[in-house]
Amino acid sequence: MIVKKEKTKGIEIDLTGPQGNAFYLLGLASRWAKDLQFSDSYRKKMLEKMKSGDYENLVKVFDNEFGSIVTIYR
Repeated sequence: MIVKKEKTKGIEIDLTGPQGNAFYLLGLASRWAKDLQFSDSYRKKMLEKMKSGDYENLVKVFDNEFGSIVTIYR
């Protein structure tokens, strides 16, 4: 049976694929922080916080910062 996928709005990240790589998420966070005009000091603190724990911490901080513009799938 073929089921039609519902169209979603916004940006989607599938953590089970290549977009779920920690380095990819760190790069995306850095780029978006610049695009959204976060201050350099805030961007550095955010990235350090993302790197300060395990992968789950990284995803949690990413979601806290960018969850309003991105949907994360596990």
